[in-house]
Amino acid sequence: MIKVRVKNTSNYPISSPKIKKNLKAFLKGHGIVSDTEVSVALVGKEKMIKLAKKYLGEKQSVHNVLSFTENEVSEKFIYPPGGPILLGEIVVCYPKAQEEANEENKMIDEKVIELVEHGALHLLGIHHK
Repeated sequence: MIKVRVKNTSNYPISSPKIKKNLKAFLKGHGIVSDTEVSVALVGKEKMIKLAKKYLGEKQSVHNVLSFTENEVSEKFIYPPGGPILLGEIVVCYPKAQEEANEENKMIDEKVIELVEHGALHLLGIHHK
């Protein structure tokens, strides 16, 4: 079973059930069927800047999405016996996603789901240049 947790830090107007449903289907479509857990966080620009500085060494970058696997964070994930494997965490900058959705003439839910799927590809080891 795939479990998706959505953390909406500022109560952005987004459909958590829609994100969960789409991400589960996306992961199943990429062969993930075991007990797996993925965390999705919707954050503001300040938090995204802090993450980019801490993990990428960038001072003022506002990324639209970042993904973190166990080997990319300082504290290792703790797996309870018999529990799901944590695939990683996907962090979406909601204000940046909203800007991009407006530029691309998309609904915000559609853009956030697109970014979550992009982040999921990174968790699966599929990267771009």
